Amino acid sequence: MAHNGGSDAESEPNTRLYNPYQDLNLQVPVSNLYKLPTSPEFLFAEESLHQRRSWGENLTFYTGSAYLGGSVSGAAVGLFSALRNFEQGDTLKLKINRILNSSGHTGRSWGNKIGVMGLIYAGMESGVVAVTDRDDVWSSVAAGLATGAVCRAARGVRSAAVAGALGGLAAGAVVAGKQVLKRYVPI
Repeated sequence: MAHNGGSDAESEPNTRLYNPYQDLNLQVPVSNLYKLPTSPEFLFAEESLHQRRSWGENLTFYTGSAYLGGSVSGAAVGLFSALRNFEQGDTLKLKINRILNSSGHTGRSWGNKIGVMGLIYAGMESGVVAVTDRDDVWSSVAAGLATGAVCRAARGVRSAAVAGALGGLAAGAVVAGKQVLKRYVPI
């Protein structure tokens, strides 16, 4: 009989499998211990009525998504910047070093900046939803408007107003696009 390297405890008659629960005298079958619920569990019935992420989940999702998107975009910009800055006598090792340095620096910088914007947006959106008790397009637009204004507030009122308007438009466009995709694109 060839040994395949794995455990053949079921096929060998003199082997007994170890059961860590054998001496506990459980009234519940062991197989039921690992059957986990498939739907979310809520402490209060009111929580189950709202089909949305919590503020902590929102914070994690928006900050992480913004950081990842900013890092990838910044790395792409850094790559093209490094490719433009190649010099005639550069060796392959020097070219690779230039690409890695430029991509890493720009990606990290963009990721941090856009990640902070995602953090502010998540806080603003959670605040708007908590105050209005509505999670709709207008909550996202208000959060985008506030985020743009806060991010550019140090540059003056005019800059904050323009950035707020652009943030509101961007947030509205993203939410509207998401609704269009949900409605017209079958998954």
